[in-house]
Amino acid sequence: MSRSPTFPVKSDPPKLGDTDKIVVGVADLAVSRDPNKTIITYALGSCIGVTLYDPVAKVAGMLHFMLPESTVSPEKAAANPAMFGDAGVPLLYQKVLDAGARRERLIVCAAGGAEVLADDGHFRIGNRNRTILRKLFWKLNLLLAADDTGGQHSRTISIRLSDGLINVRTQGKENILWPH
Repeated sequence: MSRSPTFPVKSDPPKLGDTDKIVVGVADLAVSRDPNKTIITYALGSCIGVTLYDPVAKVAGMLHFMLPESTVSPEKAAANPAMFGDAGVPLLYQKVLDAGARRERLIVCAAGGAEVLADDGHFRIGNRNRTILRKLFWKLNLLLAADDTGGQHSRTISIRLSDGLINVRTQGKENILWPH
């Protein structure tokens, strides 16, 4: 039985807009100055997605952190500070400033922090993540412009760099978080 030669199969062209997305994974962050990009993160259960945006410089950043405090695992925090709110938020803040954003123009938004696990409430990771988020921005003297946090449902958050539009999707419904 002879084998026919194999030829590379041409894949479907990317869907319109797919190449314009920067996907932030769990325990990850991204910063961009490209006005043609949208930064997005998926499946925010108890995790929190934080966005920072400078509307003048058109610089945006996003962090998807899992846990509030890095003291639970200094080794993991050293290897991946974006896993923890107390390490990831300052890192995101610095990277956005390094990319040309100005502190006084930053618009801060967040989504996630749900209580999605069916436990007795002992761990309450979503609540602890929401608390650390507010404490960190209070220390930076920045307020949340808008947030969609808490509850029991996971979310997807995206930010469009051209105008800073922040969209949150939960349970199949889209909601513009900022500007409101």
